[in-house]
Amino acid sequence: MILAGIVFFGYSVPVFAYEAPRLLILGDSLTAGYGLLPDQVFAVRLKEALRRFSTDVEISNASVSGDTTAGGLARLDWALVGRPTHVMVELGANDMLRGVDPIVTRVNLDKIITELKKRRIQVMLAGMYAAPNLGSRYAKDFAQVYRDLAKKHQIVLYPFFLSGVAANPGLNLADGMHPNQDGIQVIIDRILPTVVRFLGMKE
Repeated sequence: MILAGIVFFGYSVPVFAYEAPRLLILGDSLTAGYGLLPDQVFAVRLKEALRRFSTDVEISNASVSGDTTAGGLARLDWALVGRPTHVMVELGANDMLRGVDPIVTRVNLDKIITELKKRRIQVMLAGMYAAPNLGSRYAKDFAQVYRDLAKKHQIVLYPFFLSGVAANPGLNLADGMHPNQDGIQVIIDRILPTVVRFLGMKE
């Protein structure tokens, strides 16, 4: 919202003008569109889905394949050049695949969220689960990172970005890790209600 004013019978009356949401996606290959055509990428399909609710929303994609939470933190200033009003943070999968200590992932994400909030940007956290081969303890600690940060910062959390898609061969590329175009559609269908609420749109 932008505060403005109108003159009514000699008095200046404050009003709020609508400011269309500018959503930035700060992510890794899952949102960068690894292995997909440009029109199949998550950001593009999400914008198409959001047209049912609003035609005003702007979406920019600052996702980089292979990026870790450390990489996302390092390039945060550059990513925010477009002055987004909302940011979806989808990072952590590469930390997990590299076996990075969840404490490190927590610190990096915490710094990203803290900086975004300092700039008065709304934040949504898209979480990730650890692969089973990393062990139950690692999986528990890794998943807890997202829950704890969402609670600490009072931000929107979508617990598992790959919900309904992970480990489903028909919804992933040949590598078994990245969603194909059908997988992207499943992600869109599942995450859309959360994004709509996050952006303050009416369902």
